[in-house]
Amino acid sequence: LPAPPEAEKPLAVSNGELRLAGKGKKLRKPRTIYSSLQLQALNQRFQQTQYLALPERAELAAQLGLTQTQVKIWFQNKRSKYKKIMKQG
Repeated sequence: LPAPPEAEKPLAVSNGELRLAGKGKKLRKPRTIYSSLQLQALNQRFQQTQYLALPERAELAAQLGLTQTQVKIWFQNKRSKYKKIMKQG
């Protein structure tokens, strides 16, 4: 069976974004789906502190089986959402 033509193109990663070699089209990584346990731990931690130091982020990511980037972005998004809610009163 011949492989589909997309499989023949090598993938290149530049600054965290997946790209098809030869084409400028960005392939986004699929959206992270957090388990309820992960969300519970992240929300609990957010209630303690809205900002994590690097070692804290590394430790939390390791505990939850996430990457540091996933934890960082979750906290960024949560802060943004929190500020928006606070603005509305």
